[in-house]
Amino acid sequence: QVQLVESGGDLVQTGGSLRLSCATIGFNLYSYNVGWFRQAPGGNREGISCMDDRRVSAYADSVKGRFTISRDNAKNMIYLQMNNLGPQDTGIYYCALRDSFGPCKLDQFDYKYWGRGTQVTVSS
Repeated sequence: QVQLVESGGDLVQTGGSLRLSCATIGFNLYSYNVGWFRQAPGGNREGISCMDDRRVSAYADSVKGRFTISRDNAKNMIYLQMNNLGPQDTGIYYCALRDSFGPCKLDQFDYKYWGRGTQVTVSS
């Protein structure tokens, strides 16, 4: 059974940093695409970063230059380093797995497995 468990969400001040982690259980992470999504209060879920099996990454314009996605296949872990956070980054952050090959996409409908999310709140 595939499980994804996010952690690392917290309340931080504007300009602060957080590192989110996602543990993948029951799944061989080596060959598949991973993604991070977030859902702001009252908003839709949006893709913010993804990485394919060759470690090529993509970012939404809103986080480019501030967020960095990484993966440790040996540990079955996915990470999202978030710097220079602002109130617009507040939301629930989800990690996801796409069980197919090719360039990663920031489209939530492209991903099959999802975690339950971790809350990030940035105070102004």
